Amino acid sequence: MIVTQIAHIIADYVVFLELTEEEELNLDTAVTMMEALADQLENLDKDFLRELIDAFAIIAEEYSGEAQGVVRDIAHNFYLEEALAADDPVRLVQLEELRDARE
Repeated sequence: MIVTQIAHIIADYVVFLELTEEEELNLDTAVTMMEALADQLENLDKDFLRELIDAFAIIAEEYSGEAQGVVRDIAHNFYLEEALAADDPVRLVQLEELRDARE
């Protein structure tokens, strides 16, 4: 399924930016790239974004160690559920409560 393939591409990209040592990767560049990715993800078609969020949870099992957690947390760290709920104030409040409880 294409959504799984795209989830892998995004996951590999995020894992690289998150886990590469600062000596090997300019931190400012990494932050800029993460911000650009976040913007692109938030602007995806909502149905596709839903599938993508679900795919991250599935493919995370294919990664090991710290990378597995990075992939599992992509939706959370990029506020993707909130992007889906942008027009639903009740759901946004629920998501904020879940986020507060997690942190």
